[in-house]
Amino acid sequence: MTVPQSEHALIAERVIGNIAEAASPSISPDGAWVAFVVSSMSMTTNSYRKQVWLAATDGASPPRPITAGDNDNNPAFSADGRTLLFTSTRGKKKGETTLHALPVDAAGEVRTLATMPDGISSPTFGPDGQWIAFTSRTQHERYRAEDESWQSPRKIETFFTRLNGENWVFDRPEHVYVVRADGTGEPRNLTPGTHQFSGITWLRDSSGIVTSGAIHDTWDRDYANDLLLVTLTGDVRALTGQTGHFHRPSVSPDGRHIAFVGYDDSEVYPQNMRVGVIPMAGGPHRWLTTGLDRTFDPTAGSVAPIWVDDSTLLATAEDRGRCRLHRISLSADDATLPTPITSGSYTVEATAASSGVTAFVANTVTELNDVFVLDELDPAASPRRLTTFAATYAAVASPQGWERFTVPCTDGSDEIDAWIMRPAGFVEGRTYPVVLNVHGGPHTQYGETFFDEAQFQAAAGFVVLMSNPRGSSGRHTHWGQSISGPDHPKTPGTGWGSVDVDDVMAVLDHALATYPFCDPQRVGMQGGSYGGYMATMLAGRFSHRFQAICSERAVNNLLTEEYSADIATMFRIEHGADHISTPSAYTDRSPVALVANFDVPFLIIHSEEDYRCPIIQAEELFVALRLLNKDVTFYRFPGESHELSRSGSPIHRRQRAEILLDFFAQHLEPAQG
Repeated sequence: MTVPQSEHALIAERVIGNIAEAASPSISPDGAWVAFVVSSMSMTTNSYRKQVWLAATDGASPPRPITAGDNDNNPAFSADGRTLLFTSTRGKKKGETTLHALPVDAAGEVRTLATMPDGISSPTFGPDGQWIAFTSRTQHERYRAEDESWQSPRKIETFFTRLNGENWVFDRPEHVYVVRADGTGEPRNLTPGTHQFSGITWLRDSSGIVTSGAIHDTWDRDYANDLLLVTLTGDVRALTGQTGHFHRPSVSPDGRHIAFVGYDDSEVYPQNMRVGVIPMAGGPHRWLTTGLDRTFDPTAGSVAPIWVDDSTLLATAEDRGRCRLHRISLSADDATLPTPITSGSYTVEATAASSGVTAFVANTVTELNDVFVLDELDPAASPRRLTTFAATYAAVASPQGWERFTVPCTDGSDEIDAWIMRPAGFVEGRTYPVVLNVHGGPHTQYGETFFDEAQFQAAAGFVVLMSNPRGSSGRHTHWGQSISGPDHPKTPGTGWGSVDVDDVMAVLDHALATYPFCDPQRVGMQGGSYGGYMATMLAGRFSHRFQAICSERAVNNLLTEEYSADIATMFRIEHGADHISTPSAYTDRSPVALVANFDVPFLIIHSEEDYRCPIIQAEELFVALRLLNKDVTFYRFPGESHELSRSGSPIHRRQRAEILLDFFAQHLEPAQG
């Protein structure tokens, strides 16, 4: 039996509020030290905290914090290993970000190298130690007036002017800056103008950097993204020819090649991203990971390929719920399989390597992110865990594990990966209510990773059921593209709400038939974003199978989504037809059209500053259900974006979890009497 509703807030606070884990590793050139970020949250202050920590890679000395700020991030070592860069929010004005240098080989003071009004990302020392490059947003002069009533109007001329979690971006584009490493002089913008840039890797002679961006006139229509060489004098040259989507560049140690992540046809989505390489002098690029048809842009977090030496790279790829670190040869051909160097149930989220030592951050279903070290000189050795954040969390929150199983697709074409988590305090012979979860994306995956949603559902007494239906990532390309629109000119599929629904229901049927502790009379369903779309779709088609459904940050009307989302106009490369000439391709697959069929208590949760799935998506659904006198409840979260469940304010994350648990406890408990 689920816990009393009064305890749900305590469960949410225990499961979410005690999360403290590692991220963003950076390794010293000699491989002796790894710097990383530790993030935590406070329900008391309703805030997050980030600090930079340092650990010896041989485990000879315990990890320790080396910064004392509340928002210290982005550690990066100098080429000589004597200095560590980090960013912070120690500026005097709201929104300012500061760049600092901290001596790590001797006692010394933290020096402030730059103060930027709108963020700093990817700080990186040049090889000669003279310059530091970073990216930062360059604000239009209108932002000098904090009161919007004094700001000039915005002239909109392209798509993608406003992004979820960022608000307006076209008038504050991300540019590449350099500043002298000795702290003299002001930061200098190398890429002024309207175009945006991301990622930084230095040329080996320190004369410039390679970044990625879209600087051609049709960038917002063809979605191409190029690798770009930017010199210290501000000259910008495209290294690729607007033929695909190429990003996350990384220059080889000898300076002859640039590795990157991407795919060839920018007008087809989804695609499994590959690791490629291109000569520094320019010319055709070559893919190195074609032999493994998996994405190298994982759900857990994508990073640039890391050069071990002039002929070997490291990169992460998804595979059926896992995310492993792979070794890739520069001489690889289409038949060459990248070599996995991590195994088991770890999900690797970030990596750094130097001098034969590889550090990575990884988690499991029951373990938060810790820092691990692999010795490349001893491939047989197991990863060495340097931190104990997982153990600390487990002692407080007692996370549950889960069981992986597979289910045949109903058409017999393949099999679906699925997972089931028993509730806390599970007792053999009893039956429990089930909450079926569907992930967002759809080209993302569930799997062998810590997931606070599953943990608080299980802690409250529910069986948690998850799967990766067709359309998900972690599988071959056709699996992801199987739900492209039927009229797609290049990769036709069966469309959203087709075989993906079949797969989800096949997993539910299998679980109810196979696991006797699952009560078929007490089944709920919850999904966010694309999972919210699926929640609304299931309510319209299978209300009789569920006792409660929650649709969260959902797209419910595909037509209005393609008009109003922050990435509006991009859905055509997934659905295959544009919404102007073929609106039926969108309306026919919009679950809002099924509201008359709803016969299940329905919960809507949406954020008011969600630009990916604007709140009109929730409002349309609520209006329709309310007019039809359906059982609907609607919660709106102020000040939050599409990322509420992952990075919203701690209090809002706790309140959201409490709302979900209360809702399912109310409707999935057996009748009394």
